[in-house]
Amino acid sequence: MELFDQIYGWFMNLGNQYGVNPIIFGAIYVGAIPFFTLSVAWLIRNYRKGFSIILPAFSTLFFFVSAYLYLMIAGENVPWWIYGIVAGMILYGGWSTYRKIKIKLISEAEREHEQI
Repeated sequence: MELFDQIYGWFMNLGNQYGVNPIIFGAIYVGAIPFFTLSVAWLIRNYRKGFSIILPAFSTLFFFVSAYLYLMIAGENVPWWIYGIVAGMILYGGWSTYRKIKIKLISEAEREHEQI
């Protein structure tokens, strides 16, 4: 149990060091998952119907980085490399989400073509 106490103490100390509550960070991180998923579904639905995907794309991006936005806004003395990691996550997340959506839409188009 001593190892757990050491990890817990280290984790909570990070919150003190950067001026954020790790519990709130974790709650935002986990709590954003269903909203991220719904935003992706909304984006795909709008794309299929020919509607604008701008708002669903921004919603998807927001929920993807919401916990890190909390860190950047509420945090103090956040190292510069954290901003670089968040920027990298935004770029990678956008690219990855784009690829997944594109693959899903292509596979659905192929299924529709086979049914004809």
